[in-house]
Order: sequence, then C-alpha cells, then structure tokens
Amino acid sequence: MIRVACFDTKSYDKEWFDRKNNGEFQIKYYENKLNVDTAKLAHGCQAVIAFVNDSIDKETIDELYQLGIKVIAMRCAGYNNIDFKEAYNKIAVVRVPGYSPHAVAEHAMALLLCLNRKIHRAYIRTRDYNFSLKGLIGFDLYKKTIGVVGTGKIGKVFIDICKGFGMRVLAYDLYPDQSKDIEYVSLETLFSESDVISLHCPLTEESKHMINADTLKLMKQDAVIINTSRGALIDSEALLAALKEERISGAGLDVYEEESDLFFEDNSDTIPKDDVLSLLVGLPNVIITSHQGFLTNEALSNIAETTIENLRAYFHNEPLINEICYFCQPGGTNPDCRKQKEGRCF
Repeated sequence: MIRVACFDTKSYDKEWFDRKNNGEFQIKYYENKLNVDTAKLAHGCQAVIAFVNDSIDKETIDELYQLGIKVIAMRCAGYNNIDFKEAYNKIAVVRVPGYSPHAVAEHAMALLLCLNRKIHRAYIRTRDYNFSLKGLIGFDLYKKTIGVVGTGKIGKVFIDICKGFGMRVLAYDLYPDQSKDIEYVSLETLFSESDVISLHCPLTEESKHMINADTLKLMKQDAVIINTSRGALIDSEALLAALKEERISGAGLDVYEEESDLFFEDNSDTIPKDDVLSLLVGLPNVIITSHQGFLTNEALSNIAETTIENLRAYFHNEPLINEICYFCQPGGTNPDCRKQKEGRCF
C-alpha cells in the first residue's frame, strides 16, 4: 500500500480524506506544517499532501527528494509557497485547481455585507442589550460599482453574485475571458471608479502588493476592499495607514500576508507579535476571518476527492491533469511547455 504523509492536518481534513480514500492509500496525518524540519516525518512515504501555508522551499524539497518522495499533492489551488525550479525533474507537484468557487465567492460577499451593514458591531452590541443604531449606517449595493480583480472560476461566480445585487461590475484580468459579458478595464480605472474592490487573483511576482500606497491613492475615499485570495496581494502597512487616515472606508480580509504562523491555529493565549495585524484587528471598519473562505462541506469533499484522484493518477501512470507546470506557471504561455503542446496545460 502506498504511504502518504499529510501535513498541517485539521480534524475536518482527516474526516474527509478518510471518507474519500477507500483504503487505497495509507495516510499518516500530522498537525505539523511541512517545512525543512518536519519533512523527516515523511520517512517511509512515497507522497506528501501539503497545504497553502506550508514552506516548500529549496531545502524542504531537497529533504523530501532524499526521503524518496515522488509527488507533492497540494490540497489547495495556490502554489506560491513552492520552489518549482528546485522541484523540477525531482518531484511532481499537483493541486486542486477548483474545489468550490461558490464557497470562496460567497464568503467574499459575506464579508462585504457584514462590513457594510456593520453586522459584526451590531452582534456584539445587542449581546449587551444595546439596541442603539448609532454608527450602523451602511449603503445600498444596488447600482454601486464593484471592481473584480481576477476573473477565473471564483471571480466569475463572484461577478454573478454581484450582478444579482444589481451592481455595475468592472473587471481586470491579464487574460480576459472575452466569451463572457464582462466589462474589462485597466487596473487604474478599476481602482479609481469602484466603490468596492474584490481580489480574486493568484499571487505572483507581478501581483504582489498590487494594493499599495500608490494604488490606494487612486481609490475613492469611501471605497471598501475585500480580499479572499492571497494576503500578499495587499501591502498591509499601506492598507493600515490608509484606513487610519480615513482615505478608504473599510476592508474585509480572509487572508493576511504574514498569516502562515498564525492562521488555522488558536493563538488566544499568546501575546501578538505582529503589530500591523493587531492594529487592523482593532479597527471597527475592518473584518478579518481566518482564511476560511474554502471551509464548506462541499469544498472539503471536493478537495479530498481531487487530491486522492491526483495521487491515484500519479501512481497509476495516468495523465496528471492537475500537475503544476514549471515552464509556464502561472500564465500557461511558454512555448517550451510540453503540456501546452499536448493541449492540456492549465
């Protein structure tokens, strides 16, 4: 039986992987995040299952390769935490490209609705029997302009949700989908004309800190920013400064650029070391959730099922339709890509 080490495991991960495994793989579950120090836990295994905040750098990959690991199965869509140059020709890397776009898109809208209508503040207030409406004024989403950065699977679902609210949608994507009724504009136009800006794009060298001190200056004073993609799309210090100076209206964040040692864990008994996060959490016009946009039964089921299928395909020498290509990630345009020549690169 093929042995697999699953890192950064939570109870819900184990539940769904056990359901979908059907006894084909012997999965060893570890709560530890995968990094160069914990990689040794995969001794005797042929594969590892990893997650979004694991550190899969050069040293970790070298350690896994020496242990005989053949494939890294990411149980998420993101992969910016992997050194693909080091993994190339050593360890195959597969992912779950679309587990439930509805889960993340709906969470983005939940953040917007909660932030706009001050639900988080009203909830705390009424628990103390304070039923005052002071400070709880929001705005109609109807006819407001929302800028959606990234029109992949999640972005398109989110656009449909926004249109259901009667919002005008502007969009930006490096690879526009011309088959859809989407109004694409430049990033500068999107930032300057949108009442709400929602991020649904991958983290790359080009997209890192796309929300920064300069782009924040382009936005309306009453603009709201929503991020359910990757934390480092936003320069957190610049965002904090803009919020404190009231140059934007608010932010709903399911991700944070320094989240790897914090999110998914109970840190309630520790003294916060991250001053920026501490200040963001304390602002009344900021909502931060713990990277839970994916956390629905449907998404967890799809993640486990696709990850098991990816492992099965690898060990049965079947086509790896969810392999991440070293040559052309993230855009899929490199002419040297063997997968693209076969017409199957993502």
